Amino acid sequence: MTMEITAAAQTRASGDRRSPFDRFVEWTHLRVSQAPFFFVCAGIVVGWLISLPLWTDLKEWQTAIHTVSSVVTLLLVALLANAGRREREATQEKLNVIATTLAALMAVNANNSPELQDATKALREAVGLEERH
Repeated sequence: MTMEITAAAQTRASGDRRSPFDRFVEWTHLRVSQAPFFFVCAGIVVGWLISLPLWTDLKEWQTAIHTVSSVVTLLLVALLANAGRREREATQEKLNVIATTLAALMAVNANNSPELQDATKALREAVGLEERH
């Protein structure tokens, strides 16, 4: 049995061929998932709260933080969704390789066991199941 090489594995074999956007998403994901980003956001909120006396209109003061937070949230959701999708694809690829290898090992020992032959067949059918659904 030969294993099919996925597109992600082919990309790794030929070097880092990620787009600048993919590298940016990875860099951003790393930065926003660490404590300093949280403290910067908390600092912005504290600065906004302290600035209340400087504003003449309460609605403008509220609109300022709502606008900034909405824009940042929209951008981060899009970037983090992209990062999450790529992580799920990488995890699925790893699981497929493990399952294919396990099925090959099971096939070697399945000669005298009909149950093991059935389990091997079911495992092989399950590999790549996410692509069919």
